Amino acid sequence: MKGLILAAGLGTRLRPITSLRPKPIINVANRPLIHYAVENLLAADVREIGVVVSTDTQGDLQRTLAFFEDRASFTFVLQDPPKGLAHAVQVAQPFLGNDPFVMYLSDNLFEEGITSFVEAFQPERGVNAVLALVPVDDPRAFGVAEVHENRVTQLVEKPADPPSNLAVAGVYVFDASIHAALEGLEPGAKGEYQITDGIQRMIAAGGHVAAMRVSGWWKDTGTPEDILDANRLELLRLRRDVRGVVEDSRVVGDVVLEEGAVVRNSTVFGPALIGAGSVVEDAYVGPFTTLGDGVRIEDAEIEYAVVGARAVIRHVASRIQGSLIGVEVLVESAGRRPSTHQLTVGDKSQVVLAEP
Repeated sequence: MKGLILAAGLGTRLRPITSLRPKPIINVANRPLIHYAVENLLAADVREIGVVVSTDTQGDLQRTLAFFEDRASFTFVLQDPPKGLAHAVQVAQPFLGNDPFVMYLSDNLFEEGITSFVEAFQPERGVNAVLALVPVDDPRAFGVAEVHENRVTQLVEKPADPPSNLAVAGVYVFDASIHAALEGLEPGAKGEYQITDGIQRMIAAGGHVAAMRVSGWWKDTGTPEDILDANRLELLRLRRDVRGVVEDSRVVGDVVLEEGAVVRNSTVFGPALIGAGSVVEDAYVGPFTTLGDGVRIEDAEIEYAVVGARAVIRHVASRIQGSLIGVEVLVESAGRRPSTHQLTVGDKSQVVLAEP
């Protein structure tokens, strides 16, 4: 079985964070999003992986996926411009051939991985596809499945009147019949070719599309708020591991302090992750915070935040909270502050907080 990771999207809802780098390499718990996808594919014994990229994202993705070069083989497939999930499968057909494959959206996280969906794909029992489904409060923003006896009987993209509350999560398993189902597909209202339309064609032609509910949590990281929540969920997995230096400080709970990191005259409450070479001095780092490598927090307070590598936050006496801060960002204050700040700051920015 092959894997197909979709990573060509522009991540417009995450701007300005995605203005200088593609969404799949944004970090959650100090790991690029796409690394979680690859790890889950490897855990399901899928090692031949196609990665659908755009001209703008290909270089960055090739560099970050070099981390796995001894465990997986990658073929990069250009989709430029991106025209939807079905279009991604079509441009990847030369790589996929007639092999079954797992299609994985690179910005989706699954607490318990995807092995169960791969195992549910049983062509010897007539299964042509497996869809990962999750109950949601408002299914109108998703592809929605109607299910009868663990089999998908209807699939509708973003319906005004959903047939169920079961949304399609970001992993699909297909046999080669999906390619015929996508031939001659008409684009949707936004000019994108919807994979849900192709799957509905499979169903109409008598194909067996198995339904399988996601166990554990699932997260689609489309917005800054989603990134922060995904970071929170991943940090809940942490166990205390202090390998850095702690001087005159309190480090409480499940805190990971990587090698070369220093916490000096500060308080850190877990779960929190402080990357290699970071310095926390005269500061407070609260729960659900991730600091990338080489970050410096000085005379500042921060909690429930993701801070990119080599960012500097200093002399900000009010607490920074619920914030997503990019790589090599400088945040400093030039005056008195309100009680909290909430920031979404793109890479290589400078923010001066000057209040009366």
